[in-house]
Amino acid sequence: MSEKNHILRRGPRQAERPDPKMTCFAAVPRGAEEIAAHELEQLGAGDVAAGRGGVSFTCNREGLYRANLWLRTASRVLVQLAVFPCSSPDELYAGVHAIPWPELITPAMTLAVDCSLRDSVLTHSGFVALKTKDAVVDRVREACGSRPSVDTAAPDLRINVHLSRNVCTVSLDSSGDALDRRGYRLERNEAPMRETLAAAVVALTGWDGSSPLADPMCGSGTIPVEAALVAAHVPPGLKRTFGFQRWQDFDDRVWKKLLREAEGGIKRLPLGLITGYDRDSRALVLAARNAALAGFEGQLHFFHAALEEFRPEGDTGVVIINPPYGKRLGDEDELRELYCQIGDVLKKRCRGWTGFVLTGNLELAKYIGLKAARRYVLFNGPIECRLLKYELY
Repeated sequence: MSEKNHILRRGPRQAERPDPKMTCFAAVPRGAEEIAAHELEQLGAGDVAAGRGGVSFTCNREGLYRANLWLRTASRVLVQLAVFPCSSPDELYAGVHAIPWPELITPAMTLAVDCSLRDSVLTHSGFVALKTKDAVVDRVREACGSRPSVDTAAPDLRINVHLSRNVCTVSLDSSGDALDRRGYRLERNEAPMRETLAAAVVALTGWDGSSPLADPMCGSGTIPVEAALVAAHVPPGLKRTFGFQRWQDFDDRVWKKLLREAEGGIKRLPLGLITGYDRDSRALVLAARNAALAGFEGQLHFFHAALEEFRPEGDTGVVIINPPYGKRLGDEDELRELYCQIGDVLKKRCRGWTGFVLTGNLELAKYIGLKAARRYVLFNGPIECRLLKYELY
């Protein structure tokens, strides 16, 4: 294990606690890697490099906390512990066992192991996870006389093993629950959009809160709430806890300082800046509840209206529409009429605005009947989607 990635246990005095430089990886939904890389650069991370499915970077302890608190498009932040060749169970065990686990976990703590495999001799993720767990608990038992137990639901330490082409990377998951779990969306309507994807959509529109934003098919309000977090300068992680808060080297003073800084920069949204519309009254109840939990009660406005009744307020702004696309909800034949309707509404009622439609069905998108000025590739889980931009004159 490299010296720079050595995460030291809690010392007797916080002021003397080492603050090593760590090599990290932010896991990101495919298509949003460049957005997350820009986010990390803005947060002051070093050596930022976007790759397939994520962004690598370096930071100190404060930088790690800040990344978890502020990243809008990432799903997890992993801290690398060791990288070693691994083409047999013995090599896996030896490589994991060599990590100084007694500095990271005590017998009183719990652990869980997540595993992903690709193009390697070891092909069973369950076996790799079990072998990793054995190496960890054996190393702790040898040092302490007893061993930590496993808790897959809410562990104190979540270990991530990534085995690709017979090279094993062992990391700590600093996030705990996935970062899309912001803490404001307690109830979800059918086929909801992930918060991280909604944040990526908002980022790709270039919207910064200086003009109105409207969502004519807002569902439970994920896009309006994520837009509100941006405009009000609220960190998406403000309402939740993180895995690193259970680590032995957790520095509560640094964490509280970051929270104070964040809370001091929050702005109140002007009336009418962000609006959501939907024909489903139950979804609107959820949207209002989610907005309130996110801290925007009375600042976001939701209206009961069918798409054909939608007309945005103001001369310019951004309209974002996330219609069903026949993969999980609705039938393609029935959805053709909806996509025709989207085109009509954008063309006739949104002049001067910029329209964006996220769809995972390019055949249906043709029925919008407008020429897209730009197309962005994003993934909604395994579904390849396009965010289509329309300049509306």
